[in-house]
Amino acid sequence: MQFYPFDEKANREVIHLGASGNGTFRWGLYLVIYMRVLAVIWLAQGLMQWRHILAPEGGSIDTLPLFESATIIFFSITNLVAAVGLWLAVPWGGVLWLFAISAQMFLIGFVGMIDGGRLILALDVALIVAYFVLSWYAAQERDAV
Repeated sequence: MQFYPFDEKANREVIHLGASGNGTFRWGLYLVIYMRVLAVIWLAQGLMQWRHILAPEGGSIDTLPLFESATIIFFSITNLVAAVGLWLAVPWGGVLWLFAISAQMFLIGFVGMIDGGRLILALDVALIVAYFVLSWYAAQERDAV
């Protein structure tokens, strides 16, 4: 009887990086790269929200309407935490990012609060579709191993 230090099923649950046996890159690597790019974008968005809190241009955040100030605070926290989760490529990072981008899409679609609505909405949909496609291919590749 041989001793295997790692369970085979547990080994299939992680995202494998690098080249596969035939020299082609794995979908898991593309997914991690995509998540890291998204992390940088969401980090920038979160820092822009914090700029509105710490150094407002038009006035203090407490002079804004309640809904607008609550939205700024919500996204200043959610975007930064989602960026950390995306950078670490952990499942909760993707879930929190999907929650944050869904909230952003809700504000654009139903409230009309964010400027550049249709362009940002189309970009958000494209980012979500790309995330799901890469996740699906990475899962298919992981299950094939």
